[in-house]
Amino acid sequence: MKRITEYEYKKVLVLGLAKSGVVAASLLHQLGAFVTVNDYKPFEENPDAQGLLEQGIKVICGSHPVELLDEGFELIVKNPGIPYTNPLVRGAVDLGIPIITEIELAYRISEADMIGITGTNGKTTTTTLIYEMLQNGGQHPLIAGNIGTVASEVAQKATADHKMVVELSSFQLMGIQTLRPKVSIITNLYEAHLDYHGTWKEYAEAKVNITKNQTEEDFLIVNADQHELMDLIHFSMARIIPFSTKCYIEEGASVKNGQLFYQGEAIINLDDIALPGAHNLENILSAVAAVKIMGIENEGIRSVLMTFRGVKHRTQFVQTINGRSFYNDSKATNILAAASAIKAFNEPIILLAGGLDRGNEFDELVPFLNNVKAMIVFGETAKKLEKAGRIAGIENIQLVENVEAAVPVAYDLSEEDDIILLSPACASWDQYRTFEVRGDIFIEAVHKLK
Repeated sequence: MKRITEYEYKKVLVLGLAKSGVVAASLLHQLGAFVTVNDYKPFEENPDAQGLLEQGIKVICGSHPVELLDEGFELIVKNPGIPYTNPLVRGAVDLGIPIITEIELAYRISEADMIGITGTNGKTTTTTLIYEMLQNGGQHPLIAGNIGTVASEVAQKATADHKMVVELSSFQLMGIQTLRPKVSIITNLYEAHLDYHGTWKEYAEAKVNITKNQTEEDFLIVNADQHELMDLIHFSMARIIPFSTKCYIEEGASVKNGQLFYQGEAIINLDDIALPGAHNLENILSAVAAVKIMGIENEGIRSVLMTFRGVKHRTQFVQTINGRSFYNDSKATNILAAASAIKAFNEPIILLAGGLDRGNEFDELVPFLNNVKAMIVFGETAKKLEKAGRIAGIENIQLVENVEAAVPVAYDLSEEDDIILLSPACASWDQYRTFEVRGDIFIEAVHKLK
């Protein structure tokens, strides 16, 4: 960890706790800042805030009072989940107070080179693949970020011998100043999180922030099949490494004649790759490009790709019961992710879907429902998904209370060789705290069936 001095004696407000806020507040306190923490949860119900108070950190809980801005803060470290429409955040912007997220802290204290991964879909799979390949190739990776491990906590352990492999969300990337990954990846870019960002333009600009500080000494791996994305990154000073699932690219990562190539060199036969689904090929290509830049030999790459079968909650195989195969794709929190999971299978599908209503319809899902023989829908969007299913010509659609109730109904509707797929196309927050909780409940319900 770098012992930086730029936060010494600065008045810093850490806005919002959860895991990242707790780590950021403790780290800044350690770095000599005068830290105030503000969290919406009442103090008596807030063990994180209580623990920070015991460290000597000032804590204000129960609301986000705009009056806090009168205290002369020089910096705000904002929890990524708090939108910029929050009155306190708006007020800070109007006053010109810099606002960062803890990923910026992680970058500033880390001694390790960073590989940063963003995109609408595939971030976690790509991040995990890179970590596994680096480890298998004899390097010393650390994994962090939006994947579930707080980056500024991991960065405190990072040395120059490590590589930090960091999954980055658009929410995090809006709050960076100097963050400069050695290797950046944008897996793909589709319309998402507009309830937070407001517009496609703001969302896209947040994503391409990943490369804004890169120089010609750095690398940007980007999806060449998306022409609009290629236009968006035209300003990048990094060396562009394109990847494509549709055409062969001599100076990038692509496929040809049933093989995966990087810079004209055959790496692996596609038939030898264990990870299912055409959508995962984007993730694999970008991961291969990243680790080749880092000097990993082909054998280390191949051994991972021949055994890696996916990340939990991402088209995760759960179990086969009486010829029915169950897959957990709870991470599919948008239409495109669900469509990708559905396209991964040729067999008839019983689709379990539903969740938080963000105001959108599901017409875009309709063309992908051809091999869906029945739908089990739940949550706030149940009626909207039922409507989409009817448009697609699906006759058997059942409305149930939740994921747990959906599993036995799906089994009763299924036949041998069917796929029973949880791919909600929605966030989980109407019924479950996280998509992980939703997926775990699905897995448990499947095991109860057996």
